[in-house]
Amino acid sequence: MIDWIYFFDLCGTSVFALSGALAAGRHKMDPFGVIVLASVTAIGGGSIRDAILGATPVFWIQDPNYIIVILTTVLLTFIFVRKPKRVPKYIFPVADALGLALFTIIGAEKALSLELGGMIAVVMGLITGVGGGIIRDLLCQQVPMVLRTEIYATASIIGGICYSVSLYWGVPDMFALLFAMATALIIRLAAIRWHLSLPAFDLKTQQ
Repeated sequence: MIDWIYFFDLCGTSVFALSGALAAGRHKMDPFGVIVLASVTAIGGGSIRDAILGATPVFWIQDPNYIIVILTTVLLTFIFVRKPKRVPKYIFPVADALGLALFTIIGAEKALSLELGGMIAVVMGLITGVGGGIIRDLLCQQVPMVLRTEIYATASIIGGICYSVSLYWGVPDMFALLFAMATALIIRLAAIRWHLSLPAFDLKTQQ
């Protein structure tokens, strides 16, 4: 099971690195900027999680494979995603949604492996899933996606709950992982496809 967790973690790293690289391309950053944005998107959330949990040194310092995956993803993006070939608009949000689903479960699993409670696992899954995207959006001078009304953090929270509850009910680890990951991904993709959103908190100023 640990091998599968590690595999999905590396997959999530690559997917979020792609998301960051595409965002950098949309903002016409130089190669160094692309690497920085891809890196913070891919390992930012996990770094915050590990710092909060006291799991130091953080995961990517202990295992340089994460950096190798990021650099490889950036290199492949430079090679295959270039003008004049236009990148379909759906690639960025779909890559981000997949990264969100993957990292949500990775974060929850990390907390549970440290024998923390289900509620903490859900929070750590949320931080892992959205942390890198928040840093990415702030560096791009955008309102972080998690703070917009379109369903984003909610998908991560539900995915984390599904994972924690499934394990509590004795569901085999792999089935719990796939079920929770699919749930978070489907919710996020549905929100993208049909523009589903939570009600906005709108305080009207009195005239």
